Amino acid sequence: MRTFDLTPLYRTGIGFDRLASLLNGADAPSYPPYNIELVAEDQYRIVMALAGFDRSELSIDTERDALIITGRKQKDASERTFLHRGIAARDFEQRFQLADHVKVTGASFDNGMLTIDLVREVPEALRPRKIAIDGIAPNNVTTLEQKRDAA
Repeated sequence: MRTFDLTPLYRTGIGFDRLASLLNGADAPSYPPYNIELVAEDQYRIVMALAGFDRSELSIDTERDALIITGRKQKDASERTFLHRGIAARDFEQRFQLADHVKVTGASFDNGMLTIDLVREVPEALRPRKIAIDGIAPNNVTTLEQKRDAA
């Protein structure tokens, strides 16, 4: 059984806290393999290795707070005899639980690698803000501290 250290996601991944918790569970599917990257503040990327799949066999959908990636391999018309079969070309459905305000901004498929870009867009009304105490703005607090130190 593999164990993954997802501590870096908890420290730096704004919006993926619940996702990291879900991935940490034992029932997390291991096929297809994927990476989750922090590209910049509030920008993420999921990269999946999908050897043997074609664009037409892939589907990316979003439902509320879930990203669903589905691969349905078309049946090969010719009968093949494999001496060794190491490339798993089976159907899959991978679900990612998205945090609030995380949106898919784009996807690309190149050389068997599916890349999905995500961004977290928090509305202005929900962003944290500084509240002045007794009408003193933060700039005045700095000025008051400097006056006190000079005295």
